[in-house]
Amino acid sequence: MLKRLVIVESPAKAKTINRYLGPHFKVMASMGHIRDLPKSSLGVDVEENFKPYYKIIEERKATVAQLQKAAREAEQVFLAADPDREGEAICWHLHEILKKYNPKINRVLFHEITQKAVEEAFKDLHDLDREKINAQQTRRILDRLVGYLISPLLWKKIGRRLSAGRVQSIALRLICEREKDIRNFVQEEYWTITAELQASQPPDFKANLVKIAGKKAEIKDGKRAEEIASELRPLPFQLTSIKIKEKKRPPSPPYITSTLQQDSFRIFRFPVKKTMMIAQRLYEGLEIGERGLVGLITYMRTDSVRVSNEAIGDVRNYISGNYPKEYLPQKARIYKNKKKVQDAHEAIRPTSFDLPPEKVKDYLKKDEYKLYSLIWKRFLASQMSAALVEETEFQIKASQYEFKAKGEVIKFDGYLVLYAKQNASLEKKEEKALPRAQEGEMLKLLGLESKQNFTQPPPRYTEGSLVKELEARSIGRPSTYAPIISTLQDRVYVIKEKGKFIPTDLGIFVTDFLIKNFPDIMEFEFTARLEEELDRISEGKLDWLVYLKDYYSLLDKDLKEARQTESVKSKGISLEEKCPLCGSTLVIKEGRYGRFKACSGYPACNYKESLVKKEVKALEEICPQCGAQLVIRKGKYGTFVACSNYPNCRYIKKESKDTGVACPLKCGGTIIRRITRKAKVFYGCSNFPKCKFATWDEPVDQSCPKCGQEYLLRKNSIKRSPYLYCNNKECDYKEEVEPLKIWNTESEDG
Repeated sequence: MLKRLVIVESPAKAKTINRYLGPHFKVMASMGHIRDLPKSSLGVDVEENFKPYYKIIEERKATVAQLQKAAREAEQVFLAADPDREGEAICWHLHEILKKYNPKINRVLFHEITQKAVEEAFKDLHDLDREKINAQQTRRILDRLVGYLISPLLWKKIGRRLSAGRVQSIALRLICEREKDIRNFVQEEYWTITAELQASQPPDFKANLVKIAGKKAEIKDGKRAEEIASELRPLPFQLTSIKIKEKKRPPSPPYITSTLQQDSFRIFRFPVKKTMMIAQRLYEGLEIGERGLVGLITYMRTDSVRVSNEAIGDVRNYISGNYPKEYLPQKARIYKNKKKVQDAHEAIRPTSFDLPPEKVKDYLKKDEYKLYSLIWKRFLASQMSAALVEETEFQIKASQYEFKAKGEVIKFDGYLVLYAKQNASLEKKEEKALPRAQEGEMLKLLGLESKQNFTQPPPRYTEGSLVKELEARSIGRPSTYAPIISTLQDRVYVIKEKGKFIPTDLGIFVTDFLIKNFPDIMEFEFTARLEEELDRISEGKLDWLVYLKDYYSLLDKDLKEARQTESVKSKGISLEEKCPLCGSTLVIKEGRYGRFKACSGYPACNYKESLVKKEVKALEEICPQCGAQLVIRKGKYGTFVACSNYPNCRYIKKESKDTGVACPLKCGGTIIRRITRKAKVFYGCSNFPKCKFATWDEPVDQSCPKCGQEYLLRKNSIKRSPYLYCNNKECDYKEEVEPLKIWNTESEDG
């Protein structure tokens, strides 16, 4: 019997959905994008209305061949990539390469991966959203134009291995401008005076000096602070005013992508990339005991705080069944988006309220549990009663000196009950109680503390604060922040020190060059407007070609002028540092073995210092053997992760990637892509050393058409065409996969 073919992006997602759909469906994974613009050329014909030329991605050719074969044999094809612009584009590319094999193709949208959501999705089939595809294609073409037209200019004028990006360069500008603010910051000294006081009732409390003779207290040096302290010691202190007010502290709205990224960095120190990888697993499905694969959260790429009525009803039922009635407000909380958003998806929330974190803890990895708990509590809190806080303010006078003390007591914890056992870095705040004193009473001075302080420069960006700043300025989308941050570090435009970004001299120089030569593209507001225009294209309110032409005309004008600028490639990038040998200015140059610092007085002075070692990329991970920081190094066989404490510690991390294919030995493990010490790829079971299964060949999640073995192996051969063969040694099935054959199945614009 012919099966209905469903195509998603990942094997994990395919496995979860296949479990819900049953035997009449076959769910396969495209492994993400299957086509893209070629890496070797611009791939966009500007003269022909920006016609893109897509190619099947080299690593996806075998997958494409399998999908085409399955589509030919299927009764109907359903495209079920993620429900956003990127997912719509993946579906369009799939449609283009599959339509001649099976014209019966529909779009299916999953906003969460649960039994009910999947079943409902197949009752509401869609056609591809042309406007959404145009918007994504516009973004892709713009990114290619900026990257492939400006980057070669950087190679020619500055040096190799440099790149520019539409959002990447703006993010770098933020980091560089913050660094300049820090360097230009002039530190100023100031002093504060705190009095420790005792009222008629406990507890003792502290009050800060705020005014002197009715004016703001400004104490510039220690001498003046001591003079004031000497005057205060014999003076009587009187409590002149007491202000008590109650106020409600409402919960925050449920998470969207950017706020989840910010909180997971602030609380757990998870890099943005790690947060998104974990959230993807929680969304696609994890094994939860007898329930099997379960998608635990809704789609994690969203900028909307909207929540479905059904989910609101479910969470209110959960709250009423697990907490006293006063913790549930009479009416459901409806959150409004602060600005115009795509609103294609709900906020990030749990999919099922009978799976609290404690119930699934044993089935999740430590970091998965942390993130799931964070999402669970935030969503639960968003529909609970506000906390009731009593704020007390004392005003105290001692002659011409005025002091102020503030206290806060939680009268009703409301949603804060969820965070009662958590660290203060979450939602719970420490109480600071003041005594039950009487207005007008005299206070006893227990002591005075004078403290020297200095004004502080603005802090450097962390991953969390950079994401917050980009979102506040409406620059890019949260789903793109992780690769942008990685690129900035890969290009050595920035380095990360103690979790904070510091721009390198190269990063600052490239930024200044781009601002000078591409002022419009490097403007914050100009970049932010692009996201609004993409939304308008998605809604059919703006012609994508008109926008592309306007953008390109601006870019082309700047490019022509920038090509006339002087190259610094030969003389190097000038630094503020001086040569330790002769005192001349140092410059950064690029040689055969990478970048290095050199004296500008060369050849009279031969001072040179390699920067290759300094360009080692530091990671957040810790060495399991000695506790030092792990770094990415370059070796004979490419890059690898090793201990920064080398040669004292020789730990090397073995890189691996789960293929999602089940182990053929039925041990319950999956096949992991691993790399040997000599950078050779092999595939082994995740249950090693209990299970010893290993192979040099790539596993393909496809049954053998001859003997029914669960999956095939793809033989990787450089000299001959690759082919698929059966994992069963007793079966002689073999199918050659010719590269040319795969190439010809591409659509006309490839």
